[in-house]
Amino acid sequence: MKVKKLITAEQSRFSAQLFSIASVTATLIPPLLMIWIAASIFVYASIAHHPNPRTAEYNRFSGYRFYGAAGSMMVFGQPIYVLFGNWHGLVAIWAILAIVVVPWGVWSIYKAGHEQWQDMTIEVDTNE
Repeated sequence: MKVKKLITAEQSRFSAQLFSIASVTATLIPPLLMIWIAASIFVYASIAHHPNPRTAEYNRFSGYRFYGAAGSMMVFGQPIYVLFGNWHGLVAIWAILAIVVVPWGVWSIYKAGHEQWQDMTIEVDTNE
């Protein structure tokens, strides 16, 4: 049996902003960063197949930014850490991640917040 389900404009907008909001928050609060790296996989996957293509697009580009920056730090983090040494190297790695994720993430949140979102109705198959 198929049931119609309403996805409001606010739900689509929030879903489009969610990955960026969490990435910016986790980047600005370093203890949350490791937790967010694990949890982000589930958030990304849950939004990746959103029925609204704009929501999925915002999610995709937020993932590119965060995972690209975090992955780059896996490759270049060790040389940067050795170059600066001690905790200065950790701060340098965190600063590079923050420079990439925070400004573009805030811009993405702002842009999604000012976009015109529409309510949409989808049909959901309920197997009883």
